[in-house]
Amino acid sequence: MHFTSFQEGDKLTIALTGEIDHHCAKAYIQVIAAKIETYMPEICVLDFRDVTFVDSSGIAVVINALRSMSQIEGKLLLTGISPQPMRVFRASGLDKLVEIREAVS
Repeated sequence: MHFTSFQEGDKLTIALTGEIDHHCAKAYIQVIAAKIETYMPEICVLDFRDVTFVDSSGIAVVINALRSMSQIEGKLLLTGISPQPMRVFRASGLDKLVEIREAVS
């Protein structure tokens, strides 16, 4: 698991990398929740540009981030999703719950 994060004003961006599967999902969930709790952003962007694979555990990562943002009345955005993760997110209906953009400026 490797990621970077940065905050610009009220927007927190967390860039995820590699494969998000059952081996690392719990750690991602914990780290993302801690970042959201620490920075209390109005918008949290999960940047998937360097993510090569997700399984159902990746869905759990997004759902938990959505839950954390909902608790502080914030908004979650996903960006930079490659074809394989996008298929998983669409098949699960996640694209109906979370806004997905090609890029966030």
